[in-house]
Amino acid sequence: MDELASYAWMFTAALIAGTFLPFLPGSSELVLGGFLAAGQGEPWALVAAATFGNVIGGIVNYVIGYLVSDLAGRRWFPATEAQIERASDRFNRYGVWILLLTWLPLIGDIITVVAGLLRTNFKHFFLLVTLGKLVRYVLIAVGFDWFAHWPE
Repeated sequence: MDELASYAWMFTAALIAGTFLPFLPGSSELVLGGFLAAGQGEPWALVAAATFGNVIGGIVNYVIGYLVSDLAGRRWFPATEAQIERASDRFNRYGVWILLLTWLPLIGDIITVVAGLLRTNFKHFFLLVTLGKLVRYVLIAVGFDWFAHWPE
């Protein structure tokens, strides 16, 4: 597989993992580890592709939450008003800083949807989500490199 294909696969895996679509939790981390182990692509470019894809996935969740916020409370809506209120209370208790945790599997997807439902400032959303997801992938790459050269 050529490097460009590696980056495209990394981006795609991270994008899907970043949305609330059913997908194996932690899959983008496994894909990153696989590419690093195989020496496919530059680590910094794989981290960039993973971060970009995962942030775009979070933005998809945000937009969906933003667009359906007016539909909340309807009988057919998948979340009850009590569930939305509870999620809103938790989100508001920690403020926008909770967006730094959107890298967490499953919970992160919920946080990004709730941010959209609450119409959180998009600049704050983008900055904090990007930072959290970037740090996760950098730590994975650094940890992989450390284990790959341990003990030397």
